[in-house]
Amino acid sequence: MSLSTEDRIPFHRPTLGPEEEAAVLRVLRSGWLTTAGEARAFEEEFAAAVGSAFAISVNSATSGLHLALEAAGVRGGKVITTPHTFTASAEVVRYLGADPVFVDIRGEDLNIDPDGIERAIDRENAVQAILPVHFGGYPCAMDRITSIAGRHGMPVVEDAAHAFPGSYRDRPLGTIGDIGVYSFYATKTMTTGEGGMIVTDDAERARRMKTMRLHGIDREVWDRFTADRPSWEYEVVDAGFKYNMPDILAAIGREQLRKALGFLEARRRIAATYRAHLADRDYLELPPVCPESSCHLYVVRIRRERLSIDRKAFIDRLAELGIGTSVHYVPLHLMPYYRDRYGLKPHDFPVSLDVYTRSISLPIYPGLSDDEVARVAEAVRTVGDSAYGS
Repeated sequence: MSLSTEDRIPFHRPTLGPEEEAAVLRVLRSGWLTTAGEARAFEEEFAAAVGSAFAISVNSATSGLHLALEAAGVRGGKVITTPHTFTASAEVVRYLGADPVFVDIRGEDLNIDPDGIERAIDRENAVQAILPVHFGGYPCAMDRITSIAGRHGMPVVEDAAHAFPGSYRDRPLGTIGDIGVYSFYATKTMTTGEGGMIVTDDAERARRMKTMRLHGIDREVWDRFTADRPSWEYEVVDAGFKYNMPDILAAIGREQLRKALGFLEARRRIAATYRAHLADRDYLELPPVCPESSCHLYVVRIRRERLSIDRKAFIDRLAELGIGTSVHYVPLHLMPYYRDRYGLKPHDFPVSLDVYTRSISLPIYPGLSDDEVARVAEAVRTVGDSAYGS
C-alpha cells in the first residue's frame, strides 16, 4: 500500500513560525529590500552570540568561504581540506586558482585527521591554508589543527556550515581559527533560506571581506544611499564579488537566531531518543555522544557483514516505510571533476570511502514530533532486523 504525502516523514522540513512571517512583512513594508539595517542588526546580534569581534553576512556559506580564503591570502598554491564534505569546501579553493589537498577523516568523529594534515604539509609544497570541516556539527580537533597551523605560519578557515551553535572546549565552533564560516541554508540548524555568516576577530581581514563582498566598492550600500555624501561618490578598489545578504533574509535570520538554542535542545532530544531505540542493534554504528555538537546530522553506519542488504537497499526499504533519509557525503575524490583533475583513486582515502558506503542520515530537526521520531527508529529496526544475519 502506498503512503500519502501526509504519512511520510521527510528528511528535513524547516522550522518557521509567525515571527519569521512578521519579519519578512516588516522588511517588505519598509521600502528597503536589499542589504541595510536588518543585515547590520543580524551581524551585530550574531557576533554577540558567538563572541566574535566581527560578523559579515553573505548570501551563502560558499561565498563566505570564498571571501574568507581570499582575505586569508590564498592566491594559487594549495589548501588542505577533507574529501568528506560538500563540494563547496573544495570548489572555493579552485575559485582562487589554488588546488585542494585532501586529507582523510577519522572514523570516530568523521572529521579531518590532524596527523594527516601534518603529513600533507610535509609532503606538499606551497600550502596556503587549512580548511577543516566540522562534519555534522561535531567539532574537529581544533587544538591540534591550530597548533599545526601556528607552527607552519598558515591561517585556519573553519568550515562551520554545520556547526552553529556547537562548541569546542567551551568556545563556539567557527571562532577558534582565524576565520569561521556558517551556513543558513534551508536544511541547517537555523536558516535564512539561503545565506551565511563569516566571523573573525581580525579587523583588517574583516574590512577586506566587507569590501570584496560587494563589488570591491569602498562604501556599504546602506551608507551610499542614506548618508549626506552623494551616493554616486564611491571607489572600486578591487575586482570584488556580489555576495551580500538581502534584508529579507537577514530579518528571518534574526528570528531564527533567537530560537537557535531551543532548536539545539530539540535536536539533542531527538539524538538521545534515536540512541535509546537503536543502541542495542549491533548491525548499526551510531554517532558518538558529544555534548558540544550542534547535532546537525544524525548519521548511522550499517555493518554490512551483519546484514543481507547493502546501504542502498536499506535506504530504499526505509523509503517504502515513508522515511526520508540522505547520505552525507559522496566523497569528493569520487566526483569526476576532482577524480580526473587530480588522478585520484577510490582507496586513496579509505576511511571516507568506507564511511560513504555504509552511512545513512536520519531525519533530525526541531519540527519532528515524538511520534515521528519513534516511527523513524521503528522503521530502522524493522528494516535492519529483517535483514539481520539472513
